[in-house]
Amino acid sequence: MSNVKFKNTRFNPDSTPFHNLAKQMAKAFGYTADLKTDKTLAQLLRLRVSQKNECAYCVILHSKTAREIGIREEKVDNISSWYNGELFTKKEKTALAYCDNLTEGVHKNFHKYHAEMTHYFSEVEIAEIAAIVINMNVWTRLKLAQGEAPYFE
Repeated sequence: MSNVKFKNTRFNPDSTPFHNLAKQMAKAFGYTADLKTDKTLAQLLRLRVSQKNECAYCVILHSKTAREIGIREEKVDNISSWYNGELFTKKEKTALAYCDNLTEGVHKNFHKYHAEMTHYFSEVEIAEIAAIVINMNVWTRLKLAQGEAPYFE
């Protein structure tokens, strides 16, 4: 993993002020942020958004971070099939379903996913989880747009 490098293949993200705004969001809700939401769950959500949006940069970064903070390798490796089996707790599955639906942004009954969240999370945690997912969607789309491509050196 340490040999993987990244390069922009389309444009420099610093060409507009948007990159600085994204960095502010990352500081508030990214993997180094201090949140009330469980750090492990927050990282699973970041990884899931990365995987759903097929962002190579983000998948590599957040898989590595997940392992570094002690998330079991089986969970990291099976984030794409979180709903199958019993690797993930009911609480994690509820948050991951919410994450998937917020990321896709097309579910006509989104309120049911929010309602399920209230069984496991406080209002502040739900707001943080929404912000974590939204922040990751911003970053995955930015990295995809700029063409952040991994390569071996």
